[in-house]
Amino acid sequence: MSKPKLLVVVASVRPGRVGRTIADWFIETAQAHDGFEITEADLADLALPLMDEPNHPRFQRYEHEHTKQWSKLVADADAFVFVMPEYNHSFPPSLKNAVDYLHKEWLYKSLGFVSYGGIAGGTRAVEAFLQIAVALQMMVPQNLVHIPFFSEKIDDVGRFIGDDGVTGAAHAMLDEMLKLERGLSVIRES
Repeated sequence: MSKPKLLVVVASVRPGRVGRTIADWFIETAQAHDGFEITEADLADLALPLMDEPNHPRFQRYEHEHTKQWSKLVADADAFVFVMPEYNHSFPPSLKNAVDYLHKEWLYKSLGFVSYGGIAGGTRAVEAFLQIAVALQMMVPQNLVHIPFFSEKIDDVGRFIGDDGVTGAAHAMLDEMLKLERGLSVIRES
């Protein structure tokens, strides 16, 4: 039996961001967990322009190649983890733009978060995104990864060093996402 496909989305596009290094740590952690087939999408590399499709996403009548590629990447995934910072008590606009390009591709899939920030560890960004997850009929596990004071966990060569707390949280989130996937895959097939 094949493993479900997990798409890890690096949400920050800001120059000098640490989202890439945190995503690298999470991908290594998810590979060690071994419950999912891992793919990734870096919104900085995708460089989606501000929503430029003339048709509503629910119709899936995409005109631009960048949207068609993004649609395929998201449609092929069974579950997602968004690696995202907290900007002004919310999530990055690059993530909202990327999500809004599509509709059906997100439905009935699980969504985990690796959030990072200051004292709140990105929790307010996750809370702000939950309304969108509900609208897209996505299931968010109870266990999530929040990284407060993330800069203290970046080593001298720029790598994120996850301690036992965040690594344990990542494994707990992935375990729960696997359970959710079993039920959601039945819903998607029907």
